Amino acid sequence: MSDEPGQHSVATAAVEESAAARARVRREARRKYLQVLAVIAVGGSLGATARYEAALLWPTGKAGFPWTTLGVNAVGCLVIGMFMVLITEVLTVHPLLRPFFGTGVLGGFTTFSTYCLDIARLARADRPGIALAYLAATVVIALAAAKTGMVAIRRILVTRGP
Repeated sequence: MSDEPGQHSVATAAVEESAAARARVRREARRKYLQVLAVIAVGGSLGATARYEAALLWPTGKAGFPWTTLGVNAVGCLVIGMFMVLITEVLTVHPLLRPFFGTGVLGGFTTFSTYCLDIARLARADRPGIALAYLAATVVIALAAAKTGMVAIRRILVTRGP
C-alpha cells in the first residue's frame, strides 16, 4: 500500500477501466464475427438454392456424365475470378460483401463435394474412365474458368477506361 491517500483508488480505477475497455473490444470482435457468419449463411443458402434449382432443371442419370455439376462449378469459378479482381483491384466495397458473395453465395453455388460424390457414383456404375475424365476435366475447367474471369474483367475495365 502507498502512503499517499487516494493513490490506491486511482490505480484500481485504471485497472477497472482497462478491463472494461478489453471487454468492449471482445464484444465488438464477437459482434463482427457473428455478422460475418450471418452474411455467409444467408449467401450460402442463396447459392445452394441456385445450385439445387440447376440440378432440378438439368438432372443427371445414375451413370450419366454430371454436366450440371461441371457447369455450375465452371460458372462459379468464372464469377469468383471476376469478383475477386473487382473487389481487390477496382472497387472499394462494404467489408461484408466478400464473405456474403464470395464465401456464401459462390461457396454455396459451387459444389466440389457433389463433384467427389459424382466421381464415386460413376466408379460404382462401372464407368471408371468417365470418372477419371470428369475428375481431371473439372479441375482444369475450374482453374481455366477462374483465370478467364480474371483476364476478362481486366480487359473489360481497360477497354472501358476510367
